[in-house]
Amino acid sequence: MSIWRAIMKKPRTAVRSCQRKRAPCQEGREKRVLSGRQVKPSTPNGLAGRQEEVLLQASLSPYHLFRDPADVRVFRENLLSWYDREKRDLPWRRRAEGEVDLDRRAYAVWVSEVMLQQTQVATVINYYTRWMQKWPTLQDLASASLEEVNQLWAGLGYYSRGRRLQEGARKVVEELGGHMPRTAETLQQLLPGVGRYTAGAIASIAFGQATGVVDGNVVRVLCRVRAIGADPRSALVSQLLWSLAQQLVDPARPGDWNQAAMELGATVCTPQHPRCSQCPVQSLCWAQQRVSRLRKGQAGVLDGDLWRLTSASRLRWSGNGSWARGPRRAAPTWRSVVSASPSPAARRPALYPTLSKTLQSWATACCLGLSGAAGSLFPAPRAGPCRLCAPPTEPWDPTRGVTNFPRKAGRRPPREECSATCVLEQPGALGGPRVLLVQRPSSGLLAGLWQFPAVTAEPSGPREREALLRELQSWAGPLPAPRLRHLGQVREPRAGQGCGFCGHIPGPVSAPWPSLQVVHTFSHIKLTYQVYGLALEGQTPVTVAPPGARWLTREEFHTAAVSTAMKKVFRVYEGQQPGTRKGPKRCPVSTPSSRKKPSPGQQLLDSFFRPPDASSLNSTAQ
Repeated sequence: MSIWRAIMKKPRTAVRSCQRKRAPCQEGREKRVLSGRQVKPSTPNGLAGRQEEVLLQASLSPYHLFRDPADVRVFRENLLSWYDREKRDLPWRRRAEGEVDLDRRAYAVWVSEVMLQQTQVATVINYYTRWMQKWPTLQDLASASLEEVNQLWAGLGYYSRGRRLQEGARKVVEELGGHMPRTAETLQQLLPGVGRYTAGAIASIAFGQATGVVDGNVVRVLCRVRAIGADPRSALVSQLLWSLAQQLVDPARPGDWNQAAMELGATVCTPQHPRCSQCPVQSLCWAQQRVSRLRKGQAGVLDGDLWRLTSASRLRWSGNGSWARGPRRAAPTWRSVVSASPSPAARRPALYPTLSKTLQSWATACCLGLSGAAGSLFPAPRAGPCRLCAPPTEPWDPTRGVTNFPRKAGRRPPREECSATCVLEQPGALGGPRVLLVQRPSSGLLAGLWQFPAVTAEPSGPREREALLRELQSWAGPLPAPRLRHLGQVREPRAGQGCGFCGHIPGPVSAPWPSLQVVHTFSHIKLTYQVYGLALEGQTPVTVAPPGARWLTREEFHTAAVSTAMKKVFRVYEGQQPGTRKGPKRCPVSTPSSRKKPSPGQQLLDSFFRPPDASSLNSTAQ
């Protein structure tokens, strides 16, 4: 009964959180799967009855829940024992385990959880180490500038995370006396950018609060363990997963249990190639059991699915062709059910594959809404099919095994945009060549970062060059317009550009290289940069830039707060400079290393027609 109460605890707010758009660049949004914030901590009492009716109509089968307390106990013990043996040695775990001060411990966990959102562990390790070395406490981070934060965060992606983290640190220092909130509820309410997942992780790992967490790894583990084939983004499934996590979390070691569940999903229960033989909870995994029955043959599958069907629905096969509600006396077989069916069609042996396919189409056998000839064997429930199973349009794929769970949600393709950007360089500047960077607005995509001057453009737009030139002049004053060139559009032959073997330059002199573009995909935008270049050669170097702009050396550029996309643009520009431009990937004149090794007969002919070299003539003369 406790699991049902947990499901119905905050249903309306869960619906609202799941309906929010998950654009990672928007402020205050969690980046992990199913970790959207709840707006209110509780649901009005007047809605409880209606919400209970909705959940009952959804036909939640107990098959998808943990009904037996013994199963919960075994799940906890096996998972924690495995975690103690197999957990990875990560810097944030070492810091949290060795930190006595609760506020410092919570801060260390907070930084790691924010960095790990939508980012691989291997990438985060170096960033986390440098961050904690520079700002080891909340007070250190609160006193830092946004420019410093963006500079260290550069390349990690989802840049609003770093800004929100600093905003939260300042709020803790200035408004909360330097002390972190101690519960998941207050963490979520008081700190900007902290959603349900991050709040639960901090509260459980740093403060020992027995609260479960759900991220993408936990979603995958729970969906496979309980064979949940419905869309995990739906409000019903999302709330169920949070309830299961809360039910399973170990009250004695909540932080370790949450980390163990995520570790299991990251290292064993992986999306594509799970290592089920090494899973500590495989004995409780419905997905793995289904795969095992499939290997035993059709009869084992049908009998096993029928056993689960009658157990979950409390249907009892009377043996005389009818069903009755009540405790199951014995596990029936498909043959006994089919032979006693009043339908002549159901008794045909050809029905067996149909029954098997019907059950597989539901991914689990807890649904009673069977169709076709199989429908004559079972009474269809009034509420319809189970909403936690996969829909009939997505049948079980035997080749995928346990990776049939969780259901793969179709992703909306990113919005495509085009931008024209220019690397404006002063080759003769004091202290070495310098490039112009301008700062982006303080809100929106890549807020506060530095970039090369750019304008929004249509693909192959005719006025792209003119608009970019006006943008450049607004920052740097009058410029020599003829020198603004679209990199790669017109090829000027230079020494070393042709084939390294013979110097051949393919095509006529006026033939263009392919147009150079930089394509960078953000979470919701696919941005194509048309790259231009303009070198201010023979002009008096400019030393002062207007507000919002900077002239940086190449070394300063690589350490500045610039996005990965701008680093790609700069690499394209550097590759186009004299002496660095690479030739085409293929050359019509082959080199010795690229030639095929001739056959023995061909080698003999080649040696016959090859003119003798000087050494051979000399040896003959002697």
